[in-house]
Amino acid sequence: MTHYMGLLASNQPWNLIIFMAVPVILAETIAITELYLLFTRNFNSTAKTISKYAGIIVGLYFLGIFFYLFKTAVIPLTMTGEWRGFADVIAVGCYLLGVIPLFGISLLELGFIKKNANVEEKLKLHVIFVAIFLVVAHIAMIFGMVNPEIYSVKTSSTPMMMN
Repeated sequence: MTHYMGLLASNQPWNLIIFMAVPVILAETIAITELYLLFTRNFNSTAKTISKYAGIIVGLYFLGIFFYLFKTAVIPLTMTGEWRGFADVIAVGCYLLGVIPLFGISLLELGFIKKNANVEEKLKLHVIFVAIFLVVAHIAMIFGMVNPEIYSVKTSSTPMMMN
């Protein structure tokens, strides 16, 4: 099992809630409200308010997850050489890459980036951040479910049998 899946499978149900459910529910909330805003262009709606607060919360929340896992997992696994092949690295790496779009949404909502942009420009960047997060999160999930032994390079002292 990859370290990604090991993290989600251990300490049930808490790790699954903390590392998967909370960020994904908030990100999906943003995605759904984005669709509503794109179709209605009602930028003074409850959906916009929900999107704004979900964006601020998820970015700050995931930044905390990023630092926690980088310190407690990535550095120790790298220092001890305990990665389970490239699928393991891709799964964990893509999961952690989610911090870029999610924290970007927080920065956008808090006015630290694109402060003077119009509503349309901010919406465009918001949608791009959501799309990037969905891509890296799905890559993490796919590689996280792969048996890491399939992609690991192992040498064998037993000669191959030829028929």
